[in-house]
Amino acid sequence: MIVVERLSARAGQFALRDVSFTVPASAWGIVLGPAGAGKTTLLETIAGVRAVSGGRVVLRGADARALPPEARRLGMVYQHGYLFPHLTVDENIGYGTSDTAAARDTGDRLGAAALRGRAVSSLSGGERQIVALARALAPSPDILLLDEPFAALDPPRRVRVRTELRRLQRERGTTVLHVTHDFVEAGTVGDVAIVLERGAVAQVGAPDALFRKPASASVAEFLGAENVFSGHVSGSGTLHFAGNGIELTGLGDHPGGAGHAVIRAEDVTIARERAVSTSARNVLEGAVMEVAVDGPLARVTVEVGSTTLLAIVTRGAAEELALAPGVAVVASIKATAVHLC
Repeated sequence: MIVVERLSARAGQFALRDVSFTVPASAWGIVLGPAGAGKTTLLETIAGVRAVSGGRVVLRGADARALPPEARRLGMVYQHGYLFPHLTVDENIGYGTSDTAAARDTGDRLGAAALRGRAVSSLSGGERQIVALARALAPSPDILLLDEPFAALDPPRRVRVRTELRRLQRERGTTVLHVTHDFVEAGTVGDVAIVLERGAVAQVGAPDALFRKPASASVAEFLGAENVFSGHVSGSGTLHFAGNGIELTGLGDHPGGAGHAVIRAEDVTIARERAVSTSARNVLEGAVMEVAVDGPLARVTVEVGSTTLLAIVTRGAAEELALAPGVAVVASIKATAVHLC
């Protein structure tokens, strides 16, 4: 288990401030945030590489602030690997353990079998990351810190290594805290997600909850919500939003007043005519501004009043509806898909 309580730390002029969250034992925690948010600094503080200036780091139920890095009994993998250049691949993987067979098995499972005997200088960036991951996992640490560990891997290898690492984590009951910029990755492996902004926690929760119910407009935009509108919220239970030239009915715990409406593009339904009967509480008429086809999907930008709304539909649907700039359309959005924050 990793428990961070009101943690503060400094890295030059940058500061972590009052950071709190818990990653339960054997769970996979994800740390998200824009560049400069403090993600690497957070991992380094938990690892003991950086000093705590306030708050606590609790590992396995014990306060770890007084422990040097080597006594914290955790594995850590940086984005760039940082292998020992004077050692071979096998020697790097087995560096932290006396169990040669276990180290070899871990390396093989992550894809390092083909790299055996090679010098570190001959490895590509992705190959270095595989060796770094195997080295961190070979001693079977019960806590693992990962800083963008898959960034250097090509997409097919990234999926394979991530899948095997997740399998190893489940088999061993490892507690993981993983920094990533990949939202798909966060939703695939994460049990709990922490969003950092400017050194502070912006939101903590299950990945799906964060994506569906962001705590603020900045979190929504960072997590890729395509439609974020500022305006005024009124009502109770069922809430009314007015702003950016549109009016919406949505749901949320908003107290009223200034706020934002967040709608993910896949929750916007596009039609050529208004439906006779629909369960959608929000029906907006507009005109297509742009259709951008991306593989099997199409991103459709619709002008509604004085604002724009982005919808994602299948390529087949866009062709069937003959969507093109200037075509009049009706956008429908269920109240449950309008998150007010």
